[in-house]
Amino acid sequence: MDWAALSLSLKLAGLTTALLVPLAVLLARPLAWSRFAGKTLLEALVTLPLVLPPTVLGYYLLTAFSGHAPIGQAYLALTGRTLVFSFDGLLAASLIFNLPFAVQPIQRAFDAIPRAAREAAWCCGLSSWQTLWRVELPLAWPGLLSAIVLTFAHTLGEFGVVLMVGGNISGDTRTVAIAIYDRVQAFDEHGAAMMSALLVAISFAAIGAFHLLTRRIGQHER
Repeated sequence: MDWAALSLSLKLAGLTTALLVPLAVLLARPLAWSRFAGKTLLEALVTLPLVLPPTVLGYYLLTAFSGHAPIGQAYLALTGRTLVFSFDGLLAASLIFNLPFAVQPIQRAFDAIPRAAREAAWCCGLSSWQTLWRVELPLAWPGLLSAIVLTFAHTLGEFGVVLMVGGNISGDTRTVAIAIYDRVQAFDEHGAAMMSALLVAISFAAIGAFHLLTRRIGQHER
């Protein structure tokens, strides 16, 4: 069992979820409630990681994060570290390829909130931000939970983008998905099976916790 790879995967999944879900709320809210020029284009860009092959997305991110590209050069100048073949690059890539898994459930949850609920909050003197915190987010909790579970689970299992951007550096960029691939390549079927089973168990536990929490909250509300 490659515990270092598992620890790195859990760290990457946790940080990605913690950073992306709040950003997804800020992005999903105007997509659900507002009409503006370029909305369709923005929705298409958010959805794009769902349909692009991981190696294609990984290639473009690798190019954008390299020291020859403006993004890579700017990050190197600011931090003294490179984005490619580093945990920082893995995290940045993870935020991008998980974007639809976080935004879409939250957007659908905001879409389901009756407009009258927002208007009633405004009539009570709540500002737009107060309405978000006190009215919209409590009503949109199923979408928030879905975004958290999907983002966490998808990050744990991602392979193509992670390999393209981070490579296979032990302790720095080797995630559990890459470690499983390494074990298969080395004909270590037992090791690959053990790590695969653990990954399935963690993902199953996350999904089970989501359904249990959803059911309990629903019963409490009734």
